[in-house]
Amino acid sequence: MKLQIKNASVSLNGNTILEEINFEINDGEHIAIVGRNGSGKTTFLRAIENNDMFSEGIGEEKFQINKIGTFTIGYMKQVEFDNENLTLLEEIEKSFSNLINMEKKLNTYVEQMSKNNSDKIINEYTNLQESFKIQGGYSYKKEYEVMLNKFGFSESDKLKKIGEFSGGQRTKIAFIKLLLSHPDILVLDEPTNHLDIKTIEWLEEYLKNYKGALIIVSHDRMFINNIVNIIYDIDYGKLTRYKGNYSFYEKTKKLNYEKTLKDYEFQQKEIKRLKSIYERFRSKPSKASMALSKLRQIEHMDLIDKPLETDMRVFKTNLSEMEESVKKVLIAEELVIGYDKPLAKIDLTILRGKKIGVIGENGIGKSTLLKTLNGIIDPISGHVSYGLHVTPGYFDQNLAMLDSDNTVLKEFRDFLPLLTEPVCRRALGSFLFKGEDVLKKINVLSGGEKVRLELCKILFNKPNFLILDEPTNHMDIVGKEHLEDILGEYKGTMIFVSHDRYFVKKIADQLLVFEKDGVKFYPYGYDEYVEETKKLQGETIEKKENIKTSPKKEEVQPKINTYELKKELNRLENEIIKCETKIKILEQDLCKTDIYTDFNKSNAINEKIKNLHNDLNLLNEKWEDLTNILLEN
Repeated sequence: MKLQIKNASVSLNGNTILEEINFEINDGEHIAIVGRNGSGKTTFLRAIENNDMFSEGIGEEKFQINKIGTFTIGYMKQVEFDNENLTLLEEIEKSFSNLINMEKKLNTYVEQMSKNNSDKIINEYTNLQESFKIQGGYSYKKEYEVMLNKFGFSESDKLKKIGEFSGGQRTKIAFIKLLLSHPDILVLDEPTNHLDIKTIEWLEEYLKNYKGALIIVSHDRMFINNIVNIIYDIDYGKLTRYKGNYSFYEKTKKLNYEKTLKDYEFQQKEIKRLKSIYERFRSKPSKASMALSKLRQIEHMDLIDKPLETDMRVFKTNLSEMEESVKKVLIAEELVIGYDKPLAKIDLTILRGKKIGVIGENGIGKSTLLKTLNGIIDPISGHVSYGLHVTPGYFDQNLAMLDSDNTVLKEFRDFLPLLTEPVCRRALGSFLFKGEDVLKKINVLSGGEKVRLELCKILFNKPNFLILDEPTNHMDIVGKEHLEDILGEYKGTMIFVSHDRYFVKKIADQLLVFEKDGVKFYPYGYDEYVEETKKLQGETIEKKENIKTSPKKEEVQPKINTYELKKELNRLENEIIKCETKIKILEQDLCKTDIYTDFNKSNAINEKIKNLHNDLNLLNEKWEDLTNILLEN
């Protein structure tokens, strides 16, 4: 399978979005499309699904769309259901209608064979059973059960009608159906938006092992870094292919730019030097021939174009002049949050300068907590109190407060009515709304632009306590990185909800984790939390194993053979030395130029090192266990 597009362009509403597209995807490739907001990523995905959107580009090659082999493309354009009276289970089973019909036919054959076991019926049954097995007939139920569970649907949800689900749940149902259809090319646009961390991690693992080809647009760096092996970068209307994951792409793009710029500057100096020689000697008869040869040298050069700098424009804000609050910024005592029923009970004291990340599954109260802390909704019981000199700034992930009929300028002035228009324009300009941009209506802004506008409104008053609900949703990677820098240097206090693991990891120094058995506070950041969780899971497994394997009291323990024990210890020590030696050799190989510059080679060696470390850990554990037994005896 192969899809190849040469010298194509894409337009939208009469405007050329991408003008030089050279793209290909082969069977099994996992590709990420990256670029700034508004660069044309989503438009390109739509064109992949609908090739009629492509037209001739500005390159020298002939415009072509080549397809090798037959393949299906799965792209979720919009959430639509033919019959909203179907239950969730009935809607999901539509994806397996062929297998369900085969299953019914197999049952019919079983009934027939109970009465007539002729060779013809047995052969037909055997052939159909083999086909049923090859097409996943014995695993499809488990597959959709796992997906429904991972996307947060309960047993009782299966019997609910499609029309009874919320918009977000309907999007998840459509997404599950798309995944279950197993297209040859799976096209996903921001699939992690509005998913909680646990679901993102499951989806990440699922897509990592997806056997078909994958094209994905995502601003979640950790997500795409763990899934893709090819990056297409959109910059200045052109696609550039990089072989490797996102980290490799970032390094390579920077190195390529620096090298090309260096080559360009060197060539420009050389051209200037040759022209200078020509100008000095062209009127001297004895030197005229030599001078002319310098011009010919320039004519024969392969001229290097000055590389275009990547669009790194970011918004600017200064939060250094904010007022300092008291030490205890907020106290929540016996706080019960919820709407018609309690969602969680929380006791929390937020100290000045702390940055608390709120994580957990969807629908169990994270956003409700922030709304309660901000006074938007009342608590069911308990109370919230702010310390002196605390000025909060609240960001709502739904951007519900934005008036879609307002212009950008009017929205900002309505929020801060005492400011003059020039001051408002300067503030908006620092958040990349320049000139006529301030006269745009809210309803034509992209998701990223709406986030910028809302942040501009909130941060202008220099709040010393930020309450942020998914601030990075809809932001491109450059915008996220810049916001991380701003919030990393922020001296105030912050509590925020985010499902972006990289963002949580970089910003949070404390965590509030919503779990099914309650809300737990952790006085450390995301990396320590992950390590602690793994450790606790390991201890739980170890306890279960000990319960299973521990001998009964009445059983007599066999006598230890110390000779055999020492012999086994020597063997383990030799194995440990061999394993450590192999790791050292492979680590030395990683420093070789032909390996660290080749993603596939370096990735393969890293995988070997990882496996050897796993083996080494097991060997060390066995050695420690046997040593302890020997000491006890």
